[in-house]
Amino acid sequence: MTTRTRRELVTFAEPFALRGAPGPHPAGTYAVETDEELVEGLSFPAYRRVATAIYIPLFCGSLSGSLYPIEPGELSLIAAMERQRG
Repeated sequence: MTTRTRRELVTFAEPFALRGAPGPHPAGTYAVETDEELVEGLSFPAYRRVATAIYIPLFCGSLSGSLYPIEPGELSLIAAMERQRG
């Protein structure tokens, strides 16, 4: 299977918590990686998401940290909660 990884930066204006990751985490910009695999047998290229993870540094400004799996819906929920607060 052919796979690709999409990387994006997500900014949180407020501290946030994630299921499965120690926290809460401070407001800031975090890297999110989404792995996708090519759907075979179609006449056009199409990809499906197979995993999404967020990089959480050990401390602010640190180059060391961990990738934690996250559901895209959880990211959307955090963003929606920030919009309600704002």
